Amino acid sequence: MEMKSVASPLYTRSLGFSGGAATDSRRRLRRRAWATCGRDSLGGGLMGSCLALEPCEEHYSLIGRSELFGGGFEASRRRRRCPRTPKRATSGQAMGVAMQPAKESAEKKKPCMKQRRVVVTGMGVVTPLGHDAHRIAGEIKSFSTEGWVAPKFSKRMDKFMLYLLTAGKKALADGGITEEVSLELDKTKCGILIGSALGGMKVFSDAIEALRISYRKMNPFCVPFATTNMGSAMLAIDLGWMGPNYSISTACATSNSCILNAANIIIRGEADVMLCGGADAAIIPIGLAGFVACKVLSQRTVIPPNLHAHGILYASIDIHAFLCDYLKDRDGLVIGEGAGVLLLEELEHAKKRGAKIYAEFLGGSLTCDAYHTTEPHPDGMGAVICIEKALAQSGVAREDVNYVNAHATSTLSGDLREYQALIHCFGQNPELRVNSTKSMIGHLLGAAGGVEAVATIQAIRTGWVHPNINLENPEEGVDTKVLVGPKKERLDVKV
Repeated sequence: MEMKSVASPLYTRSLGFSGGAATDSRRRLRRRAWATCGRDSLGGGLMGSCLALEPCEEHYSLIGRSELFGGGFEASRRRRRCPRTPKRATSGQAMGVAMQPAKESAEKKKPCMKQRRVVVTGMGVVTPLGHDAHRIAGEIKSFSTEGWVAPKFSKRMDKFMLYLLTAGKKALADGGITEEVSLELDKTKCGILIGSALGGMKVFSDAIEALRISYRKMNPFCVPFATTNMGSAMLAIDLGWMGPNYSISTACATSNSCILNAANIIIRGEADVMLCGGADAAIIPIGLAGFVACKVLSQRTVIPPNLHAHGILYASIDIHAFLCDYLKDRDGLVIGEGAGVLLLEELEHAKKRGAKIYAEFLGGSLTCDAYHTTEPHPDGMGAVICIEKALAQSGVAREDVNYVNAHATSTLSGDLREYQALIHCFGQNPELRVNSTKSMIGHLLGAAGGVEAVATIQAIRTGWVHPNINLENPEEGVDTKVLVGPKKERLDVKV
């Protein structure tokens, strides 16, 4: 990794960027706060980033000066080279904050741009029950990258990357992005945001085993192929897409986080086309053992006594026999693996190329319980706040929502808290129907939201919602009239 940097005073016009060589002279950079240029050889395709800041001395009380409690720092131009005395802020003490008033910022700097609408034009999945978006277990048994990933890469890549690349290319194929269409795309306006909760666990685990013999036995790509962003990077290299490219890792919320951010990238005008979603492949000894140690796996799961010797054996033969969301005697989740990817496009861009449109993205929200590492907040307020913010951001009324594809992991506290939050927000709607895709495919970790987004879009497209299987003895307090039964049901999905 090569890094170059030039620094000059804070609180003047500034740029911070990486990924390309600096072309400005030191004199020009001195008028800006700083410029940082780098070429990250581990990022896959030398990813670039750029940040822009502007002067705002006239907008805060302590002009040219900012103090932080503890060590403290001062950025006054006239004193920046003078010895500094650490200061500690006390209650009521004024703090300098470099913020521009919202009104003036909007008037002076915000570009004039009408609201861009985002639509879904393609879907791709790799799941334990099928490898296309129109057939939605745990471990994936029959999977081939033939026709999707070059053999020279498939031999060295981690499985999560293989799932990601395959699902991503299937989403493109489903969206009608052929080689001919691809040639007409502005590649600088095409981006990829596909994340992973755990990244390349298998390639890293194999590297550790190889290291027991010698570092010379290690896969030379073990470090880059273990990072969560490498899947997006390799797909971009394959497609030649030069737009926004990175990954987000937010555990089970990874796919939703990626989809929301990808949509916002299009809304802001930074891209016209985005592949987004998630992928994970954690069914290996260290991955399975980690979840066993957390005590979150279903006790009905058959765990081999010697995980290392038995490789990726992880569960009883039939997943349908024990994964049971909202069941009274549920006792934990079942780990799955796979990928779910959406092709998002700006509406006018999609219409111009004659793409089929499955659904429209309206909005979303991200929140945090700020309560416990694995347990939801007892009153479910984190989920309630997230739902309410998403509704407000989307401009959707509660009564308009008549279908929810729930997270529902089959954990003791998680399912009930989520159900309570859903009833709190949508319980007044007699048409509300709730199901969980995990009842049929297990918990795909970072890929869960992507696959469930595909299931939700399919419900909108076809008018059918898939069943909740194994729901034979529901939890007390759960209204079964809200839950989809053991067979798929007809539903005219509104939102």
